[in-house]
Amino acid sequence: MAKEKSVYVCTECGGTSPKWLGKCPSCGAWNTLIEQASSPAAGGGGQNRFGTQFAALAGASELAVLSEIEASDVARTPTGLDELDRVLGGGIVAGGVTLIGGDPGIGKSTLLLQAADALQNAGQLALYVTGEESGAQVAMRARRLGLERSQVQVMAEIQLEKILATLDANRPAIAVIDSIQTVYSDQLTSAPGSVAQVRECAAHLTRFAKASGTAVVLVGHVTKEGALAGPRVLEHMVDTVLYFEGDTHSSFRLVRAIKNRFGAVNEIGVFAMTERGLRGVANPSAIFLSQHSEPVPGSVVLVTLEGTRPMLVEIQALVDDGGPSPRRLSVGLERDRLAMLLAVLHRHAGVACMDQDVFVNAVGGVRITEPAADLAVMLAIASSLRGKPLPKGFIAFGEVGLAGEVRPAPRGQERLKEAAKLGFSVAIVPKANAPKKGAIEGLTIHAVERIEQALDAVRGLE
Repeated sequence: MAKEKSVYVCTECGGTSPKWLGKCPSCGAWNTLIEQASSPAAGGGGQNRFGTQFAALAGASELAVLSEIEASDVARTPTGLDELDRVLGGGIVAGGVTLIGGDPGIGKSTLLLQAADALQNAGQLALYVTGEESGAQVAMRARRLGLERSQVQVMAEIQLEKILATLDANRPAIAVIDSIQTVYSDQLTSAPGSVAQVRECAAHLTRFAKASGTAVVLVGHVTKEGALAGPRVLEHMVDTVLYFEGDTHSSFRLVRAIKNRFGAVNEIGVFAMTERGLRGVANPSAIFLSQHSEPVPGSVVLVTLEGTRPMLVEIQALVDDGGPSPRRLSVGLERDRLAMLLAVLHRHAGVACMDQDVFVNAVGGVRITEPAADLAVMLAIASSLRGKPLPKGFIAFGEVGLAGEVRPAPRGQERLKEAAKLGFSVAIVPKANAPKKGAIEGLTIHAVERIEQALDAVRGLE
């Protein structure tokens, strides 16, 4: 009996190699090649690598001029969950494929079951395919969520061919596949969850969604680093990629859009986990602000921008005497950027923290990636070092460069209006973000161009 040939597939990019290598020849990632049985080639017509033999097998496709193609807005169906609709760009799109990932127990299945039930109540046929639970377990979750009368169709199946046949026979408006790592195809010999199975099953489900108009939602596992498990090509196949974030010990959850072909990216939806499932939070700024009766040193409120939504987040800093090797620790902010800001603070503002431990935290578990947080972080560090609290109702935002200049943040007027709406009264902002025409009612704005000017303005407020 002939020995079955094997091939090594990269878990990052899906590239193949005939032998094991420490480094993937396609993407350069290390230790990502895994062995799996190679599938036999389909026919001998594809031996010519330049494709000259394929010309006789199929006619040429018609070409279209870009300017003559009709560009119409995509019709959307609201899911009934306002925060989820915000992240999706207004609702689900017929034929769209969405991939949602998150840690175990974060609430992915709960959210999708609630969305499927809301769509079913709105007259859209919803099908929930579960590969990790039985139908009885899904029914128990529905009872806990108060969905006793739910008419959502449930199917406990992991074989791809049966799932596709059922979808083709019923043609639901939305189909939830929970999860893509449990689905397998009989056409492949590898085990469920392998790179080949995940890639092929996702490709078939995507092809069905585009051909039938059914919106497909794929639930994906995540690795210990928090990235979606499986080949990275999975994220390229789908139209939308969502990440479910949050601490399982906290009642708040964030849904973040990383990729969206039908809407803006980096939008977030904020949910609160209750006994009756996930509920949208209309005013997320209230979550990320600590309730101090009196101002405390090291606390500054930042107006950050998540997609199109301005949010107020409290930045806390603690500067304490350090040992021979002072620590630099940040939670919710980039650690390398913190080291850079400390160097700028020393060089251009004369605030030295070389022998101090510096800890910075974004309250509420939110992750801030935009550089507009620089000014708030530096003011919080200076406040903690001096032991002087900032005045009540104080906010700040702005990017700080290596030369000590304070650069403008995008959509500064919307940030200021959001702060004024929530009762804040004093702001230190980049000069370019100061209102050009008229003042914002109830808000005193100090416009600065350099970090030393910002610190002088803070001292003048004490």
